[in-house]
Amino acid sequence: MPPARPADPFDVSGRRILITGASSGIGRHAALMLAARGAHVVLAARRREALETVAAAAREAGAAGADVVPLDVTDAASVKAAVATATATAPLDALLNNAGIAATGPALEQSVEGFDGILAVDLRGAFLVAQAVARTWTAGKRGGVVVNVASILGLRVASHVAPYAIAKAGLVQMTKALALEWARHGIRINALAPGYVETDINADFFATEAGQALVKRVPQRRLLSLADLDGPLLLLLSDAGRGMTGAVVAVDGGHLVSGL
Repeated sequence: MPPARPADPFDVSGRRILITGASSGIGRHAALMLAARGAHVVLAARRREALETVAAAAREAGAAGADVVPLDVTDAASVKAAVATATATAPLDALLNNAGIAATGPALEQSVEGFDGILAVDLRGAFLVAQAVARTWTAGKRGGVVVNVASILGLRVASHVAPYAIAKAGLVQMTKALALEWARHGIRINALAPGYVETDINADFFATEAGQALVKRVPQRRLLSLADLDGPLLLLLSDAGRGMTGAVVAVDGGHLVSGL
């Protein structure tokens, strides 16, 4: 008989993973990628109808299960209720903290409401969800995994995105602070920092002369595809990354190391 194949350290089959911002973009893509690998995805966002569409696609892709949980990360009561619903029948194994918004404009023209709105979703909301999920793990005396979706703009800056860059920089530091506190509970928490990722929303812009000029500043001379995030996400969410906590993994085509 041939020798037994070693266990796959990237295996996420059967794991219950809560994904915020799962109705579109990176969240939707990650949900379907994890579903295809047999994970049980718990999809959370404000738009229930959109979530139901993603859930149906996840089941078709091979998910062990696909649940829908309405969630507004800016509302502490909504966060508490969503996590309670997500853990009503079984504990979570991981959280992909992906909900986020962005806006562009000069810092001198930024309104208080606009600034607060971005930080409420991208930073405060991420903290509230991570805290609520971690409390279920500590109460059950079990560990878990958190992956925060940050950005290379949390590590270097660009013009006209000050509130977003500030929020993502805070998310990077939050990742490290919580990793330090929660390691003793068996909870590991890392951040994924994507660079420019092509989506349906920005594809037209990146086809313009201005968009192509930005792409030329990336050493690989290309935009990332959503699929470029699959390997790093699996690393951080699976046992393959069991030795990692407090890390920030940049997936940016080399953008962060480009010349100044």
